[in-house]
Amino acid sequence: MCMASVSVPASTKNKSVFSRLRNKFSLKKATTTTTISTAADALSVSSSTSNYNGELERLFTYFDENGDGKVSPEELRRCMKAAGGTLTEEEAEMAVRLSDSDGDGLLGLEDFTKLMEGMEEERNKESELIGAFGMYEDMEGSGYITPKSLKRMLSRLGESTSIENCKAMISRFDINGDGVLSFDEFKIMMTN
Repeated sequence: MCMASVSVPASTKNKSVFSRLRNKFSLKKATTTTTISTAADALSVSSSTSNYNGELERLFTYFDENGDGKVSPEELRRCMKAAGGTLTEEEAEMAVRLSDSDGDGLLGLEDFTKLMEGMEEERNKESELIGAFGMYEDMEGSGYITPKSLKRMLSRLGESTSIENCKAMISRFDINGDGVLSFDEFKIMMTN
């Protein structure tokens, strides 16, 4: 069961919440593993479905503090906090609401599994966007895509265009009108 207070060694403070959960459980890795990076990062998922399901059940049991076979938003918050993370009441309620298949306001094992898998997919998409943004980002590391950096990347991809055309492309998604794309503006551009 999840305890209200867990001391987190200084060496793990920079690790993700779910990495710390994985360490807490000391899950054994199989010879062939795929690491999931997000909420499911708490698991080193083996290629065997039964091992994967067993590890998810173990994580679910950890989150199910009162042993009723369901995880409430409050249990989700407390376990995240115990693992060194933060989850607001609203975030926990939203996570449960979006994953709750029977409408009881709680997560059963199946709902919990879907939540973990959904978070993995979302994290993978975010990682891909970060990589793509880095390819286009200004070479000075400003954290923005400038017309010049966009022109340079398009040129590398075999697309020849002018700085003016690059400015026009950027302006379509430049929400704050500063003439460059931040990562958040880039995400909007890539999802449209």
